[in-house]
Amino acid sequence: MVSLEQAVSMIKGRATAKFDETIEIAMNLNIDPRKADQALRGVVSLPNGTGKTLRVGVFARGAKAEEAKAAGADVVGAEDLMEIVQGGKIEFDRCIATPDMMAIVGRLGKVLGPRGLMPNPKLGTVTTDVAAAVAAAKGGQVQFRAEKAGIVHAGVGKASFSEEALLENVKAFVGAINRNKPTGVKGIYIKKVSLSSTMGPGVKLEIGTLAAL
Repeated sequence: MVSLEQAVSMIKGRATAKFDETIEIAMNLNIDPRKADQALRGVVSLPNGTGKTLRVGVFARGAKAEEAKAAGADVVGAEDLMEIVQGGKIEFDRCIATPDMMAIVGRLGKVLGPRGLMPNPKLGTVTTDVAAAVAAAKGGQVQFRAEKAGIVHAGVGKASFSEEALLENVKAFVGAINRNKPTGVKGIYIKKVSLSSTMGPGVKLEIGTLAAL
């Protein structure tokens, strides 16, 4: 096991693919997400972004639809967008909706749900401030959710990022996991953490310093 600083340096050095590899974090937590008091889900804005351009879809009408377009949303609509999605064409990576659109969006649960795209008030994707939500999504906001085995993973940047930028992003992500610690956790919360690049092997991190972030 190595320190976070050592891990970032090692992974950057090993990322030699011909494309800009994504740097990923995987955290094995002492939780059972099937239990209500141990579920973990939330969002965090990475200070240096993800290096990935997110396509954002917004369900809104009238002035709110115009706000979304002005903020840079890639796809905006209401019933027309619902029909496109129902037809199997999903051209967005993040879905945002105004509260009055949820009756329409709710019909798309079987399509959007399995892809993790269903708008959720707790994640800030059901909101009247669509401009801010679009800006956050485009600016490096990452959603996280614990899987069945208690593992949370996310992309925290690109191999082309500086070591300092990657360190800041990893610390922001781990800090969000710590702040969102479920109330039902007993004993040690973070069991294992590893960093890797798309094509490279994982590097296990020392847990000690991460628990304080």
